[in-house]
Amino acid sequence: MTAHLPQATRSDARDNRERILEAARTVFVSAGLDVPMREVARRAGVGPATLYRHFPTKEVLVAQAFTDQMLACRSLVEDGLADPDPWHGFCHAIEQLFELQARDHGFTAAFMSTYPHALDFAAIRTASLTAAAELIRRAKDTGRLRPDIMLDDLILMIMANNGIQATTPAARLAATRRFAALMIQALQVSPGSAPLPPLPGRAGWFR
Repeated sequence: MTAHLPQATRSDARDNRERILEAARTVFVSAGLDVPMREVARRAGVGPATLYRHFPTKEVLVAQAFTDQMLACRSLVEDGLADPDPWHGFCHAIEQLFELQARDHGFTAAFMSTYPHALDFAAIRTASLTAAAELIRRAKDTGRLRPDIMLDDLILMIMANNGIQATTPAARLAATRRFAALMIQALQVSPGSAPLPPLPGRAGWFR
């Protein structure tokens, strides 16, 4: 019997960790990242000591909870860069990013996280933003994307898409697809395109 105890203990620890991560994703998406750690522990059905044993800080918990979403984001942007047609790759990446956001609310919490300093998480997000900037540059080179579009505009679009409210997941997805189509049309060069007003420094609205 004692030979099975270490394996059972490891299994219990894994189960606790997964419950904590699932509870964290749910509560952070619904109530924001300022929810106390004790509330995450309560939702997971574990004690605070168990929570802190697995995740010693909220920063670590946020990073672990949303790393999958950030990896998915990076993968979609890299798929756009791999497209031999830069404009098509740009449009497809926008559409897929918006759909990911509509299907998984954790995407926005991860992307806009105020806890980006866990090294692995920060590296993934930085790589995603760098790839997105390159996606924009390549699309500009085709002459089809407005020359005054910048990475900050893509972030604004992600923030706006997050505000879409719908009664069902299917309705939210349909609204997101329509919004993506509207944004892509707005980003294209047209004879009547007036210069865009400037944005504030990124530190003022995006961390």
